[in-house]
Amino acid sequence: MLKEFKEFAMRGNVLDMAVGIIIGAAFGKIITSFVSDILMPPIGLLLGKIDFSNLFISLSGQHYTTLSAAKAAGAATVNYGLFFNTVLDFLIVAFAIFILIRQVNRFKRQQEVPPSAPATKECQHCFSIIPIKATRCPHCTSELIVA
Repeated sequence: MLKEFKEFAMRGNVLDMAVGIIIGAAFGKIITSFVSDILMPPIGLLLGKIDFSNLFISLSGQHYTTLSAAKAAGAATVNYGLFFNTVLDFLIVAFAIFILIRQVNRFKRQQEVPPSAPATKECQHCFSIIPIKATRCPHCTSELIVA
C-alpha cells in the first residue's frame, strides 16, 4: 500500500496539483489584500466614507461603534461588510481562473488541431479535381478506383 501511495504521489499530475494549490492559496491572499486594502477604500470613500469591514449588525441589541468593539464585548454579530468583501474576493479569483482556463483551453485547441482529411481527389484519367466519395468522374465519366 505504501508503494502504491508513493507511485500515486509521484505522478506528474499530483505534483502539478500540489503546486497549483500552493500557488492558488498565495494568489488568494494577494486578491484578499487587493480587495480589502486597495479596492474597497476608494469604493467606501465614494459611498460616503464607509468602511466595509465595519459593517455589521449586533444581535445583542446594543450599539457598538466598530466590529472589534462588538467582538471584544462578546456580542453576536452578522458581519455583512466582511461577507461582501469575501464575495468580491471570490468573484475576482473566479474571473481570474476563468481567464486562465480559457487561455489554456485555447492553447490546447491550437495544438490539437488534427490534419483534416482531404475532401477532394484527382481523377486518374483526366486529372480533374473531384469529390473524395465520387465513384465516377463528372468530367470524363470514367469509373474511378475506390480505395
